[in-house]
Order: sequence, then C-alpha cells, then structure tokens
Amino acid sequence: MLHLKDISLGYKIPLRVAILVIVTASVLAPVLVYRSIGNLRDNMIANADSLGHLIADTLTEPILHDDVWRAFEIINIPFSIPQDQTRDQGAEYILVLDASNKVFVSTKPKRFPILSDPLTIEPNLSPVVNNPPDLHAPEPVIIDTRQLSSFYLATAIQSDGVRLGTLIVSYSKEPFEKRFYSLTKSAIMITLLVLAVLLPFGVYWARKMAAPLLQLSETMNRITPNLPELDDINLEETKDEIGQLAKSFRTMLGELKGKEQLQQQIIISDRLAAIGRLAAGVAHEINNPLGGMLNAISTYKRHGIQDTLTLKTLSILERGLQQIKETVAALLVETKTQTRSFDLNDVTDICTLVQSDVSEKQVKLTCNIDITKAQPVSSTLVRQIIINLLLNAIHATQSQGYVHLHIWCDSTDLCIEVSNDGSYIPKEKISYLFEPFTSLNQGGNGLGLWVIYQIVQQLGGVITVQSNHDDTRFTIQIPLQEPHE
Repeated sequence: MLHLKDISLGYKIPLRVAILVIVTASVLAPVLVYRSIGNLRDNMIANADSLGHLIADTLTEPILHDDVWRAFEIINIPFSIPQDQTRDQGAEYILVLDASNKVFVSTKPKRFPILSDPLTIEPNLSPVVNNPPDLHAPEPVIIDTRQLSSFYLATAIQSDGVRLGTLIVSYSKEPFEKRFYSLTKSAIMITLLVLAVLLPFGVYWARKMAAPLLQLSETMNRITPNLPELDDINLEETKDEIGQLAKSFRTMLGELKGKEQLQQQIIISDRLAAIGRLAAGVAHEINNPLGGMLNAISTYKRHGIQDTLTLKTLSILERGLQQIKETVAALLVETKTQTRSFDLNDVTDICTLVQSDVSEKQVKLTCNIDITKAQPVSSTLVRQIIINLLLNAIHATQSQGYVHLHIWCDSTDLCIEVSNDGSYIPKEKISYLFEPFTSLNQGGNGLGLWVIYQIVQQLGGVITVQSNHDDTRFTIQIPLQEPHE
C-alpha cells in the first residue's frame, strides 16, 4: 500500500499547497460569514436599544394619563416607515405591558387584547414577564433560543424611578437567515473564485520549488552502476540550502569520478604488469627458435634451389617470421623496434595471410589502397595493426558480410580504416575496448585490440571507433617519420 510519505515530492508539495489553500479558504469563508451576521445582529440590537429607549421615554406620559390611543399611535410610528427602509430590522410587533404585566397596548391588538395576560398568548415571554428588566439596566433584556423563530428585546418604562411598565419588541429571525444564506452563497462563490486563482498558482509555485530537489534526486539515481559525466549534470547552484546541496553533490561526484578513474588506472596497470611479465618470458622462449628458422631460410636462399616460386614463398615466410620476432619484441616495454618502411608488398602479404579466414567465414574483403610508394613508418608494426584489425572485423562479420580496408596518406599521417557490417558496439563499451582481456567476440582472449592500441601509442598515433547498427569503423592515423640516412 502506497503511503503519503512515499509519494514523489513532485506531487507531495503541490498537494500540500493545494490542501493548505483549500483549508485556509474553507476556514476564512465561514468566519467572515459569521462575523458579518454577528455584526448585523449587534447593529440590530443597538438600533433596537435606541428605539426601545426612545419609545419607552415617549410612552411615559400616555401611560401616566392612561391614554391608550396615544400610546398606540406612538408604537406604530416605526411600522409607518416604508418597508424597503426597515427590511433589515425585521420587527414583527411591539407590546407594552403595564406595571401588573397586563397588556396596555400592542401593534397587534387582535392578537394581544388590552388587559389580557401575555403569557397565555405568547408563553415565550415568561422570562421578561416573570423577571422584568432592571430600571437602571444600560442594555435591554434579550430573549433568544435556537427553538424560537423570533427573539425579543425588553426595556423598562419608568418615571422618576417608578416602574410604569415594560416595552417588548419582537424581531423575526427570517431576515437573519436570508442574510446568512445570501452571505454564505457569496462566500462560496468568492471562495471558489479564490481557489480557481490561487490553486494553479500554488501548484505551479510548489512544482518550481520541488524541481531542484527532483533534479537532484534524478541525478543521484544516475550514480549507479556508472558515474555520469560532470558535463551531463545540470544542477542549479543557487545560494540557498538546495543550491548549496547541489554544489556539494557536484563536488562529491567529481571526487568519485576521480577515484573511479584512479581505480581503472590501477586495474589497467596491474593487468599491464602481468602481461609484461608474461610477454618477457614468452619473448625469450620464442626468439631462440625464431632465430634458428630465420637462419635456415637465409642458408637455403644462399645454397638452395633458386626457382621463382620457392624464393617468393621463402620471402613471405621470412617476412612472417621476422614480424613474429618483432611483434614479440614490441610487447617488451623497453624494446624499440626499427624496421623497414611500409610499402605495397606488405599490403599483398597481409591480404595473403588473412585469405584463409576470409574464405572460411565466406565474407567479401575489398581493399582501397591509395599509396604508391613506401611510407616512412615501421612496416612490422603497421602490418601487425592491419592484420589484427582485419581478423577482428572478419570474426565480427556474419557470413556473406563485407570487410573493407582503406589505406591513404595525407601530408603528415598514414591513415588506415577498416570497416565491416558486423555486430554493433554499444557506446558504453567503446571506452573499454582497448583494455586487456576485453573481448567482443566469443572465444577471443581480449588482447588483440590492446596490442593494437599499444602499437599505435608507441608510434604516436591515434585510433578512433565509430559504430552503428549498419557499420563499424576503426580509423588509425600514424605520423610519418623522417627517413633514416
């Protein structure tokens, strides 16, 4: 079950902002409505108090002279005002009680006849009738309960400290209810309008606030299994806490990147040391029989049958054995080989040597050789580079595929390009191609490309790789050397 704490900040922060806006608007709206109703009720009570005291003072003389008609005219004055000016007062009737709490006069004489008992007609008046207002009370007595549809204001009528009677004004709650519903409707409309304006803005602001954190989280998830490049990290380094966190993260990532590169260098150094020890032992064991073979070929060329086919075969064999000797010597770090210049005969030998692999794999090998004379680079090392590249390309190509060799020169370099339609090399593997024991072909030992890389480095050249789903291309540029005198 997904908990709120597990939701992404991209949703959590906007959701919290939205809830905050909704709760704030929902709380403020009722508060404002009840505050308005309260103000309206307070104003009505204040007006009723002023009206009650004014009428009570005016009724003193009619009550003293028992002038009912005059009293009736006085209490009906408020009801003679046009309805549109008194709609907020909502006074239903005015009732005047004498000192014995009998009806003296009323704006509704049919309902409250003169000298009748008001409690038999309106039992809700019992708090006022049984407990008349204090003569010196600064405010009228208010009778109001939730069960009543009206509330009452009672004011004492007195003359020279003697109670003459009680003035009771009845107010209907209907105007309050109407005003309450009207204010509630307005508050709801205003609340919805505010939400419509604030919610999108709040969500947008929340997403903007969460964006740096989400970006930082996404970048941190990219650390494994391989560290991303620093140039690919796009974090906003502001001066606030999140910006400082992004800056610290970038610094940490740079240190981890340096540590990763150092570890790779250590691993490569260990491998190179192991290979160096192996190569040194193998070189000493191979050089002795190679020397004997080369001496035998030299002796046969001086004293043997001198037919053309034999000499041609012996020349190819001699160059091959010499290349084996010099290749083995090239594996020794301290060895610096010096051989003849690279020429077209070397290209012919290379094509002859790989022909058996071409026929076995049934691939099409094409060559485009744009050199016409010997080039001042080590023929042994260049032959080794081209042979290894061609063999790798042949093994990587499916049956009926193609392998193409292109050799040309510019003003400073000998350029070699080997392409094929074999397996695609993923981008993440290209950077590890030239490490020892890294093989892309099943059954390979992972040393071919490493040897090529070492030879290219020894010659001061550059090797690049381009691979897509239709073509894989190795390009090598080897600086031309000055001819030896």
